[in-house]
Amino acid sequence: MEERKEQWSSKLGFILASAGAAIGLGAIWKFPYVTGMSGGGAFFLIFVVFTLLIGLPMLISEFIIGRGSGREALSAYKKLAPDSFWVWVGRLGLLGCFLLLSFYSVVGGWVLIYSGLSLPGKIIADGANYPDLFGAVTGSPWITLLGLLLFTLANVLVIASGVQNGIEKANKYMMPLLFLFFIILVIRSLTLDGAIEGVKFFLAPDFSNITGKSLLYALGQSFFSLAVGFSCMVTYSSYLKKDVSLTSSAGSVVGMNIFVSLLAGLAIFPVVFAFGYEPAEGPGLLFIVLPSVFSQLPFGEVFLSMFLLLFLFATLTSSFSLYEIIVAAFTANGKRSRKQVTWLAGVVIFIAAIPAALSSSSLADFTIFGKSVFDATDYLVSNLMLPFGSLLIALFIIHRMDKVLVKEEFLLNGTIAPGFYSGWRLLMTWVVPATIVVVFLNTLGLI
Repeated sequence: MEERKEQWSSKLGFILASAGAAIGLGAIWKFPYVTGMSGGGAFFLIFVVFTLLIGLPMLISEFIIGRGSGREALSAYKKLAPDSFWVWVGRLGLLGCFLLLSFYSVVGGWVLIYSGLSLPGKIIADGANYPDLFGAVTGSPWITLLGLLLFTLANVLVIASGVQNGIEKANKYMMPLLFLFFIILVIRSLTLDGAIEGVKFFLAPDFSNITGKSLLYALGQSFFSLAVGFSCMVTYSSYLKKDVSLTSSAGSVVGMNIFVSLLAGLAIFPVVFAFGYEPAEGPGLLFIVLPSVFSQLPFGEVFLSMFLLLFLFATLTSSFSLYEIIVAAFTANGKRSRKQVTWLAGVVIFIAAIPAALSSSSLADFTIFGKSVFDATDYLVSNLMLPFGSLLIALFIIHRMDKVLVKEEFLLNGTIAPGFYSGWRLLMTWVVPATIVVVFLNTLGLI
């Protein structure tokens, strides 16, 4: 196997980058409002169980494919299953990451604009109408395009610098700051009068509120919160040295993801309950409800700025992994430089994201199957392509990849008992594929 030019400098760098890829919009934006709409504590408990039984085995699988092949996502399947249709798993991941960035970058732009407005104290004001402010940001073509441009540039500058000097270095600063900001926000939230009701809602399981839809929400949230399904982690793990345990690394990433979800709940629900807001507020929780809540706190603008900055950090560290799978695929043959491909990718993604960015303004009346461009792309990627890609990866590692290589990578430098390998293989053979099919059929409205 030819030696990769790019490598992580350490196990910590890899774990922080992988955790950064996993901890993004799903953990900080989607998790709190889905939890609020799905019963609180019972939902969180089910989410943790599904993350350990479904998300963790899938993450280990992508790690095995990546380091086992020593190639980025597109070339990995070519090497492990030459002259077969399995190369389309990598191609699907590449296309999925491109489409995902075409609307993810739009939300990243919103967060960046909000972060910029919060630093000089331009969001919280007496008599401010926060729904109107959110509408003004998302409804202005120039503001959304400016946010999209700045978010794209931030990604390009980091990715162009390489794995160690770009992605790894950025994550080594951003991830510790994310945890630090979160802990400060949690401490402030827990010291509010009435905060205990929010803690009870989030951590005290009440299964009377759980429905079949709640179970499927928890399943989808746990499965899709680890950045698995599009082979991003295949690319990341291909840069990993052989002296690192894949299973312990995956466990660390999953543990950090669950911890961030816990911090997100403890930062948000005590504040929401302390000021009498409705926890089941939906997607507007971050951009509409939280500013109005923080406006009632001493130094509220400071705490809102901290929250928005950590949200921006998480959004960026996730988008780095999406860019990397694209850039790595087109630089693998060594004929193109990383900087050239990165800048070209940035330009193409920016142009492709323009329709989604204008979905709330100039293209508000343009729909695809009754959905805006933004919502239609989101639905295609999150509800159709991602579960399908995940199912293919699960089938590939069990039924096509060399069993000796799989077991070797699973156990390499690990301290776990060999019996865990049998347990992982059982989950990947039956439980994970069946779960993906259930989620997929529910998405299509068939169950």
